[in-house]
Amino acid sequence: MSLQTARDIPIQITSENASTERRVSPFWTINQLKAKLEPITGIPPLCQKLTIRHGSGQALPIEAPEEENTQLSTFPLEPHAEIHVADMRPPGMRPNYTDASQVTKYEMPPEEYEKKTDSVLAWKKAQKLGRFDPDAPSLERAKLQAFETEIESRGIEVGRRCRVGGEDAKRGEVMYVGEVPEIPGGAGNWIGVRLDEPVGKNDGTLKGKRYWGNEGDNDGAKYGVFVRPERIEVGDWPVLDDLEDMEEF
Repeated sequence: MSLQTARDIPIQITSENASTERRVSPFWTINQLKAKLEPITGIPPLCQKLTIRHGSGQALPIEAPEEENTQLSTFPLEPHAEIHVADMRPPGMRPNYTDASQVTKYEMPPEEYEKKTDSVLAWKKAQKLGRFDPDAPSLERAKLQAFETEIESRGIEVGRRCRVGGEDAKRGEVMYVGEVPEIPGGAGNWIGVRLDEPVGKNDGTLKGKRYWGNEGDNDGAKYGVFVRPERIEVGDWPVLDDLEDMEEF
């Protein structure tokens, strides 16, 4: 807060969003103090209401008819007293300094990031990992071909009965076989299954695209799942009858 002198007094400055110890000169005017408090508290001088408190004592206002000429020596400044700065603006007019979502975040342009030598991307390039692996295209093709082979060898077709993941509770009918672009990083074929029970993840729709059924068919219940071919077991899997095993009386 400007140059310190032997007579500067250590004062605790507090506000709704700040708390810091600063040295205050008793020779400053009230207006000078308010101007110095603005960059600390974010409150404009005309919107500041100042009070001073010693320990647990009563808070006393720091104000005067002519604040541009009234020095702080007029008030009981003591070491480690607290000057509180209240914001007199309506709540809707006060900036929210604690909400990080309102802060504009810096995003490095992709072309600039690609030029950096100390980034994760640069490390991947040096280690030939991921898409920088010379064998990556052939490995990806082999992966996609493996999905095709699984579908053919398992006899997965639309309309076939099946169960998912070897679980009897997840029996159903194959409703879709093919790619699902809405699944991030999910290149290759997926199997869409309408389960007999509402224990799925969706209703046949992903990110607004419907793969089977009609909106409102199941009153919002989630009967649908999309899984990879290796999790599908097609065969004679009829709908389970909950009463099948009950004894007759």
